[in-house]
Amino acid sequence: MQELAGGRPVHGDQLRGIELHEPSAARARELLAGAGLQGSVIAGDFFEFEAPGSYDAVVGNPPYVRYQSFTGEARVRASERALRHGVRLTRLASSWAPFVIHASDFLKTDGRMALVLPAELLTVNYAAEVRRFLLNRFGRIRLILFEELVFPGVLEDVVLLLAEGMGPAPHFEVLQVRDAAALASLDVEGWEQYQPDAEGKWTPALLDDTAVDLYRELTNREEISPLLAWGETSLGAVTGNNRYFSRTGEQVAASGLPERDLVRISPPGSRHLRGLTFTERAWQELVRAGAAGYLFYPRKNPLSKAAANYVAEGEAAGVHLAYKCRVRTPWYRVPLVQVPDLLLTYMDYERPRLVTNQARLRHLNSLYGVFLRREVRQLGQDLLPMAAINSFTMLGAEMVGRAYGGGMLKLEPREADKLPVPSPELVNACATELRALRPQLAKALRQNNLAAAVKLVDRVILTKGMGLTHRDIQVIRGAREFLFARRATRGGGSGGKN
Repeated sequence: MQELAGGRPVHGDQLRGIELHEPSAARARELLAGAGLQGSVIAGDFFEFEAPGSYDAVVGNPPYVRYQSFTGEARVRASERALRHGVRLTRLASSWAPFVIHASDFLKTDGRMALVLPAELLTVNYAAEVRRFLLNRFGRIRLILFEELVFPGVLEDVVLLLAEGMGPAPHFEVLQVRDAAALASLDVEGWEQYQPDAEGKWTPALLDDTAVDLYRELTNREEISPLLAWGETSLGAVTGNNRYFSRTGEQVAASGLPERDLVRISPPGSRHLRGLTFTERAWQELVRAGAAGYLFYPRKNPLSKAAANYVAEGEAAGVHLAYKCRVRTPWYRVPLVQVPDLLLTYMDYERPRLVTNQARLRHLNSLYGVFLRREVRQLGQDLLPMAAINSFTMLGAEMVGRAYGGGMLKLEPREADKLPVPSPELVNACATELRALRPQLAKALRQNNLAAAVKLVDRVILTKGMGLTHRDIQVIRGAREFLFARRATRGGGSGGKN
């Protein structure tokens, strides 16, 4: 925390810091002394300190502790601080979210705040309340975005949040720079103004106005619909221990489990879903190659001898003590999800993949299942996976999804529902042309040539079906490539290459 007069510290009481890690606090004291500055640095939990509301400026780099590790009393204290402002954070919120809210309490009404935050501030659902709070609390919100990673060796993409005055703010402003060194010579005239999108995300700040306007226009056209218009998206079965419950053919044979104790599944993970259709033959080939294509699922009591033996093995190994196993009866019977019409990958590097579930397999929670509406089931199974390989849907995935460590793109279930895809009416109108493309598309996907596949579908869906111009399609592709390259660069990937 800093309290400044005329931009410079006046005495020790006006420059204060709070640091959880004592060695880091000691190092900060040394640096202050070395710079000839007076100040105090206290070692302690930031959320245990009451906010006096008397500081001119707050500067900080809050810890980025993911929700899985942000637990116990620390989380309770942080959540209470946020609730004082009416901000109810979800269980998925990382530690930086309540930090932002509590830090604002230390400011005078005309004070300023500068924080280094993860770029997920712009897009993730759990940060929606933080974004709303910032726009209501402050009169001016500015963000500095970086083209390159700021912290060497750390994959986290960060932004600088600059907030000041009393709100509400009519918009937020953005300035993009190459790297941290560029902060020394900012173009103070280069700020661009943005409004949150319909979902309250700040993703539009990453694109130019032409791309944002075109994306919004096309999203509202009747030829484009959310995936939810085709059907419901559902997470797969949660086993509690995939290693125990998913079985290879060799493991099944060794344990002597009969067919009645097994359910056929799409093997855990999604790497095997590269084509348009997951066939019975493909599943059999995977199982022969050693993939876990079976789920242990004893249907009847009493248990078969082999099933009873396998249950005993699980209990000896403590499998039954895992939370998901512990809360169900019996612990070894996984709650199944119905067989979906389509399989949808939700954690991908290039794009979410829709695949027809021709083999009629169950799925685990490494995939989503799409249950098509009765009136569009046949059309969707036949053509939606093809029609979705277009530049606009791929841009939509970047817009509604979120970037994770390693450059991965993830869709939460509600985000998958919003994925913009060709409408049933458009797909039906383009059905003949799409079916004619199937051999070429299948070949391009087998060769891992996504760019070629996309161009084939774009000509049918975007050019002929929607009447988009070459320039429109180039704008869409450019926007998707920019967001993809930004994500890939931060994951150490291959930039915009597919």
